[in-house]
Amino acid sequence: MRNVYLDYSATTPVKEEVLNEMIPYFTEKFGNPSSLYDKGLESKDAITEARERVASLINASAGEVFFTAGGTESDNWAVFGSAEALKSKGNHIITTKIEHHAMLHSCEFLEKQGYEITYLSIDKDGYISLDELEKAITDKTVLISIMMVNNEIGTVQPIKEACAIAKKHGVLFHTDAVQALGNVEIDVKDLGIDLMSMSSHKIYGPKGTGALYIRKGVRIANYLHGGAQENRKRAGTENLPGIIGFGKAAELSKANFENHVKHCSELRNYLKDRIINEIPDTYVNGTMEHRHPGNLNITFKYIEGESILLLLNQFGISVSTGSACSSTSLNPSHVLTALGVPVEMIHGTIRFTVGDFTTKEDIDYVVENLKTIVSRLRELSPVNSMKGW
Repeated sequence: MRNVYLDYSATTPVKEEVLNEMIPYFTEKFGNPSSLYDKGLESKDAITEARERVASLINASAGEVFFTAGGTESDNWAVFGSAEALKSKGNHIITTKIEHHAMLHSCEFLEKQGYEITYLSIDKDGYISLDELEKAITDKTVLISIMMVNNEIGTVQPIKEACAIAKKHGVLFHTDAVQALGNVEIDVKDLGIDLMSMSSHKIYGPKGTGALYIRKGVRIANYLHGGAQENRKRAGTENLPGIIGFGKAAELSKANFENHVKHCSELRNYLKDRIINEIPDTYVNGTMEHRHPGNLNITFKYIEGESILLLLNQFGISVSTGSACSSTSLNPSHVLTALGVPVEMIHGTIRFTVGDFTTKEDIDYVVENLKTIVSRLRELSPVNSMKGW
């Protein structure tokens, strides 16, 4: 049986070049970077090189990149660190209804502490309104956080314009770029970003490693306390192999960026065209313009997306019914809800995400099995004749 992985937005396989660079740091190059003897200094130098590689991918200075345990920690640090550092200024934060739960749940926690949170809406294509953003700012606003690329529908938000609004009003700006890294061009200096979350395992690096970009001059409170690691900003002995892997993955991502985007977008569009043209009563959620190159979010009317997922799995095909971080939840996707998709249609939605190792033959295999599965499920569905969905 063929195995086809189409869930690259959930996680990516570690590339061979990345693994090969990591392996020595599990064995002979295991020194603690805080130690002053040769093995420790060797590890410290390796972290410095990895930091430079990640910084180069986003056009930042190496001193502005701080390694974390992943995108979730980076989001939490950005929110709680900003709130703590700026609490004398105010208690108002602006974000969107379609953020990752690492952001939404952090904001919900702050609401219980007395903070006011404004959640921006999105239009039918998945974009925020810049006018709504500017009108939401008050003299107590301490942070604006808008994700760069949505993890479910792949929409690329107007971050540069949003940053300009934040700067105009003297408000700190953070973006969750976990899905954007390696998939859209990121120049933090040109965009005007103050804080940005990143994750290694979305760009063919190891899990458990991420980073927070903190623009030089921006002051936020520490999130973890203890030792003096990460320039005294993030305590704890560094995940040496993970950081080395993240650095190599970032280097490869930069070198392969144009080929990656071209490869993914062509296969994604090929998949979209085949599904839309060959399977009736299907439609794409979100705009196809300014979208993650590998993301395709499709609703199949009259059937359950979970049933499609499980049957595809029997043919060795891996997809998602939404964001992987909340795939066990029975609640309808908050992103598709914000997009205005009816609940019954949300439950019939599948997210396909292609990547560097996806082939055209993989897409053909998926579509042929998908056509059979959807047809059979609709025959069994008690609502397959319903109108007005």
